[in-house]
Amino acid sequence: MKINNKIIRFSGILLSFILLILFASVCVAQEDNFRGLREQMVRTQLKTRGIDNEKVLDAFRNVERHRFVLPRYVSMAYRDSPLPIEEGQTISQPYIVAYMTQALKLVKEDKVLEIGTGSGYQAAILAEIVDSVYTIEIFEELGKKAKTLFNELGYDNIYTKIGDGYKGWPAHAPFDAIIVTAAPSNIPESLKNQLAEGGRMIIPVGGDAVQELVLLKNKNGKIKQQSVLPVRFVPMISEEGEKY
Repeated sequence: MKINNKIIRFSGILLSFILLILFASVCVAQEDNFRGLREQMVRTQLKTRGIDNEKVLDAFRNVERHRFVLPRYVSMAYRDSPLPIEEGQTISQPYIVAYMTQALKLVKEDKVLEIGTGSGYQAAILAEIVDSVYTIEIFEELGKKAKTLFNELGYDNIYTKIGDGYKGWPAHAPFDAIIVTAAPSNIPESLKNQLAEGGRMIIPVGGDAVQELVLLKNKNGKIKQQSVLPVRFVPMISEEGEKY
């Protein structure tokens, strides 16, 4: 009986070890698959559309987009489209994220403000490129979830805040770059005022039907702006839920 018990215990340990190896093998295979999908995304969705900044492309190779989507959309994470997230918001199409990031002409020393954390994907892309990212989310649960994910992924250069992004983050201004991921009807003066000399901002502007992506530059204290791309973003809202 004692021998049988030893055999049973040994068999149980051996089975657990085998299952652990199998699980690890599946995880490695899955990660290899996701890595291949990221490389394909970079090659077919970004490079072919003029995204050629190597720092931006490397960020898209490194950031695990599938970690920033809802579980039921993991298999669609690297498709050429936006995807729904909580609170009626979206994670933007990879190309749009890349276009906006490249347009800011970022360097490592830049301090960047993001309005609209969402699931955190855009902030993670920025954090791969610059020293510090300050990101504001108006939906508390979204902001908390993104902060938890940043910590899990080891991003110690992303600083989060729950609040009204229309007002910016004056305590940490001025910013070398500002990126806005929700559309107000007009560009907030508060955000213009938080641009450093030589700073850049990219922001979608317009109503529900028509929006334009606008690039602004602060040169010698004067703001110059130009429309660069037609887009479709969720509206920017106040803490009361009203559209700006």
